Amino acid sequence: MRRRKPLFIHERWIDHRWIHKVHEMTDAAWDDLKLFLHVASEGGLSGAAARTKLSAPTIGRRMLALERTTGRTLFVRSQQGYRLAPDGETLLEHVRAMQKTADGIADWKTQAFAMPIVSIGADAWLAGFVGEHTSEIRSRDDRFRLCCMSLQKGVDFTYREADVGMVSRRPESGNVAARRSVAVAHSIYRAIDLAEDGTMPWVSVGTESSHLPAEKWVFQHHEAQIRTWTNSPEILPRLIAAGNGRGVLPCFIGDEFPGLAREGGIIPELTHTMWIVANDDDRHRPEVRQVIERLDALFKGQEKRFSGDRAQSASSRLAYR
Repeated sequence: MRRRKPLFIHERWIDHRWIHKVHEMTDAAWDDLKLFLHVASEGGLSGAAARTKLSAPTIGRRMLALERTTGRTLFVRSQQGYRLAPDGETLLEHVRAMQKTADGIADWKTQAFAMPIVSIGADAWLAGFVGEHTSEIRSRDDRFRLCCMSLQKGVDFTYREADVGMVSRRPESGNVAARRSVAVAHSIYRAIDLAEDGTMPWVSVGTESSHLPAEKWVFQHHEAQIRTWTNSPEILPRLIAAGNGRGVLPCFIGDEFPGLAREGGIIPELTHTMWIVANDDDRHRPEVRQVIERLDALFKGQEKRFSGDRAQSASSRLAYR
């Protein structure tokens, strides 16, 4: 069998097996230092063995290996036990500081995973709006984690897909509590640099991805004029702004999206009330109740934006001159 050639490092050769052992020693260094802390605290191998469930001979061998690794004499060994040598006293101070830091990191990690989660579910439009306003829903001092979910088919509280949901109709069954929020209006939009034209084609969400009445409206009324469609609602305003045609959007999206202008007024049959819904058991959790209150305040603070009554931007007004 052909032997491996030794590696040359600073004119000294090291066999591959020794390199492997050095790597093993490096990986185990913190474990050996923690074991050193036990020996120093107990004053000998038997006490450390009782605390760590390792045998005294094993601990003795590892302390000898630690001394070889550090190049220092750490203990004065006698029949009375293991007394720390001067270098051992110095190492003990460092190890205690390291242990304190490690304990702090462990506590910090535990606290993060112990923090409760509040999940918010809504359609793509509302989920995006919530994502843009999370600072108004959770402050830096709040001790809960937040999950924002886009659930285009709606929130199913039977399986608790979300702790808090925004839906377009009040649930008629189930163990849920609902709070009336704002009216959500829809209108037709086109690219701002295109003149209003009755022959302009339509842009829509594809039938396989249409779940909301507003997403189905174009297919129901203008299917023959559809030239462009998408399976993602978030792409729809971009297609309209790019000049592919006119399309239906919630006013709180269309009025704010760059490069879009309203065409006509509000579509009455698409206006609906938004409901903030939570499982009746979950809503009593302090963090869930807090999120519900802040969502309610957020939506009502922008009620005109959702109802389509918000004043048009200067660019949109110019489009109608």
